[in-house]
Amino acid sequence: MSFFGLFGGGNDGESIESYLKEGAVVIDVRTVEEYNSGNVNGSKNIVLNSLPSKVAEIKALNKKVIAVCRSGARSGQATSFLKQQGIDIINGGPWQNVAKFVN
Repeated sequence: MSFFGLFGGGNDGESIESYLKEGAVVIDVRTVEEYNSGNVNGSKNIVLNSLPSKVAEIKALNKKVIAVCRSGARSGQATSFLKQQGIDIINGGPWQNVAKFVN
C-alpha cells in the first residue's frame, strides 16, 4: 500500500483528468492562508475541520469531487470522510497535482 493509500487513496493523472472532464469540483482543504498562497483555478476552499458542516453544501453541487491539500494527507482524510457521506470523491493529493491539468 502506498503512502497515499493510507489516507484515502492517491490517484494517478488519468483519474484526475477523467474526473475533471466529467465536471468535478476541486475542494482544497488547506487553511485560508495556505489557499491564498496558491491554488487550483476555480477550486473551492473548505478547510478540513469545517467539512462536517459543509456536507449538504457539497452534495448540493451534484458533482464529482477532487480533494486537494499541501501533501495529500488532509485531502485523504477529507476523501475518506466524504466517501462515508456518499459523495463521489477522489484524493488529488497535493494541489499542484490537479493544477497542472487546470491552469
